[in-house]
Amino acid sequence: MQAGSGVVRATAAAKARAAILTLAALATAGCGHLRPHWPWQHAPAPPAPPVHELDIGGAAGTATFPQYWKRNTLLVDLSAASGSGSITLKPASGSDWPVRLAFRVTPGAVGALEVRAAQRATFAVVAAGGKPVDLELAPGIYTPQTPLMTVSWEPAGVAPAP
Repeated sequence: MQAGSGVVRATAAAKARAAILTLAALATAGCGHLRPHWPWQHAPAPPAPPVHELDIGGAAGTATFPQYWKRNTLLVDLSAASGSGSITLKPASGSDWPVRLAFRVTPGAVGALEVRAAQRATFAVVAAGGKPVDLELAPGIYTPQTPLMTVSWEPAGVAPAP
């Protein structure tokens, strides 16, 4: 009988291990619903809604360049721009120029960005990276009295005209 009792013990131990493994698998599968409650598992912030603060016109004005608020800076998204082109910006009717203005461009698609308003500003865009970059205008490039702003871009390797 002693040989038989060893088989019974081995079978009971195997059943106990199987029960523990089953409970562990169920416990880890059941924890999936707890994920949103963990502090490091926040959902990403929703994208900013597009706004219409500036009227966009000009040769490349047929393309859509959305505008977004990024904190207190109006961001004109030129990431769809490539090669060379230009647009004109002016405040939408009934509004003024935003206090801060920035342009989003894609390195490699745009090599240089030029802004002409009350003053002229040029930005060289390094082709490394590939992710869009935001170029913010310095204070004084445009004033509240500036009637129109011209933004032009050139491909990489072409310098803007003086």
